[in-house]
Amino acid sequence: MSGEKEEASSFSILRIYDEPEKRNEPESSGIFSHHEPLAQSQLDRVYGTPQWALQALDRSEGQTSWLSKAEPGEAAEFSPSSLPGSESGPPCPSPPPSEEVWSFLRAVPPIADDVVRQRTPRESWKVGRLCHGKKIYAIAISSSTHHVYTCGHGYIKVWDESALHAWNKAPRAQLNFQDHQNCVLTCKLFPDEQSLITGGLSRTLTLWDLAPTPRVRAELASTGLMCYSLAISSNAQICLACFKGFVEIWDLQNQILIRKHEVPEYGSRCVDIAGNKFWTGGEDTSLYSWDLRSYQKLQQHSLHHEILSITHDPSEEWVLVGLRTSDIIILHTHRKEKFKAVIHKYIHHHNLKFASCGSYFVTTLDESIHCLAAPSLQRSFQVEESTEILCCDVSSDNQYLVTGSKNSATVYQLLY
Repeated sequence: MSGEKEEASSFSILRIYDEPEKRNEPESSGIFSHHEPLAQSQLDRVYGTPQWALQALDRSEGQTSWLSKAEPGEAAEFSPSSLPGSESGPPCPSPPPSEEVWSFLRAVPPIADDVVRQRTPRESWKVGRLCHGKKIYAIAISSSTHHVYTCGHGYIKVWDESALHAWNKAPRAQLNFQDHQNCVLTCKLFPDEQSLITGGLSRTLTLWDLAPTPRVRAELASTGLMCYSLAISSNAQICLACFKGFVEIWDLQNQILIRKHEVPEYGSRCVDIAGNKFWTGGEDTSLYSWDLRSYQKLQQHSLHHEILSITHDPSEEWVLVGLRTSDIIILHTHRKEKFKAVIHKYIHHHNLKFASCGSYFVTTLDESIHCLAAPSLQRSFQVEESTEILCCDVSSDNQYLVTGSKNSATVYQLLY
């Protein structure tokens, strides 16, 4: 599979819809119909069943999913016609779990509803504005410290929780750069949200400790002039920094540059990492996947339009790619499943951010915000701002959405 090249024409087309389509279903069905409703959720959590991957199997009438409208032969092994029992009506139910399984499930401590049920917000409420004073090129919100970090030219401003519900509150702190010409273009919170890494118009990547008060922990001397994008592994051990023509691979624990990895010069605007693979893309319209262990190119997808953003879902099974045309490419990280949500609207800025719960993601297209359920692609809400949105983030507790624009950040509370 090394270096395999695929064309965008081979992508199955999905659609985004606004209204939920009614489905005639019994209130309960399947092997858990006579047992406590929590059992299925607990069983899924115990055995690690990827819920939204299972939802992709659902091709029932009108229900859009990652696998809807698939081309002939595309993901055929997952189509209902290939499942046992499809030729003679509904599939036969499996036998109920054994008593040993139920005994094990009863021993599992109860899980709160807000943890088990992956919710999608039904709307948003604009609750505050953070006056940064200059363009906000990167933004992060930490549920751990309950602070928002707005990044741009010359400084980073830190906003505490009380500022999220205000319109003209002063920042808790302003972190001025020693070099006033320094500009942060990208930032990433660590998984524990206790640290932040920033990059931009500087020959250094800066590591920040956020608690109890923000301070510089270390500065990593990079070899590039401008860092366009950052990505951190789920275990916080590896950081990727994207520069023109190469990606720096850093050991964050020891603060050591592992490798300067060459990539196509115009295919290095965006970077993301999931498991043992990473992806790059940019102006040359191709999405590249690389092996993080051998550094070999695995695949190249010709998308025919400039790539503006790359992100992945919490399970690290799916990668989403935002294009200049507003279209969203959806790829499985291991299988050959690939889809395109077509919008066809030429834009300047396209940001993608997956919620930590995995049930929805946010995409910003210039002045528009769209919250889309995963995997159905049902639009939960859409908001229009007055200026172009340059960046966005969703809090890990799924309570807040923040967007950065010309000289301020807007705070939205997500309503369920």
